[in-house]
Amino acid sequence: MAKRGKKYLEAAKQVDRDASYEPLAAIQLVKSMAKAKFDETVEAAVRLGVDPKKQDQAVRGVVVLPHGTGKTRRVLVFAKGEKAKEAEAAGADYVGDTDLIQKIQQGWFDFDVCVATPDMMAEVGKLGRLLGGKGLMPNPKAGTVTFDVARAVQEIKAGKIEFRLDKAGIIHAPIGKVSFDAEKLVENLQALLDALQRAKPAAAKGVYMRNVAISSTMGPSVRVKV
Repeated sequence: MAKRGKKYLEAAKQVDRDASYEPLAAIQLVKSMAKAKFDETVEAAVRLGVDPKKQDQAVRGVVVLPHGTGKTRRVLVFAKGEKAKEAEAAGADYVGDTDLIQKIQQGWFDFDVCVATPDMMAEVGKLGRLLGGKGLMPNPKAGTVTFDVARAVQEIKAGKIEFRLDKAGIIHAPIGKVSFDAEKLVENLQALLDALQRAKPAAAKGVYMRNVAISSTMGPSVRVKV
């Protein structure tokens, strides 16, 4: 196990490892333990009662956090003609087609989210290995393959995040920054949990939400009652 720093160990003493806290109390505790010199991200980790190896139990989706993530996300849009103009007007950071594809093939990744119109996917598909490996490939389920590029860009800028089950059966997602009011973080967490509930696979058996924990970038995690 990685060696923990003095600040982390001091903070960890404040957490009752056997307890689950009410959401507001958990968030207030996480905020009080965040001692880094930067505005740490608050992340939720949700263990789900599904088998990640089974395709019919995959959990994936998107949610617009009511108070955003606190991070300005750079959005790249693959589009042509009128759709390119719409994306630019909506606030996309980069808009283009084959020019951007060539740039990415040369190793440029100065963006956080990719959106593409369906007619561009044959070309964008050539970047499968490059974008897929970084989790950047546009995907219809995530709402990032669409002709409504303006809406996609606006939602991402407003705080839309994508979540997907990892190999251990856990969803990791940012819910804001430690500088946020505790109540706003609670509302963002609730929006994520509601979205996970809506994304529950029909094949899931038994207890669906096994465990919810939150932590800041550099701090210990705190279990939350659900």
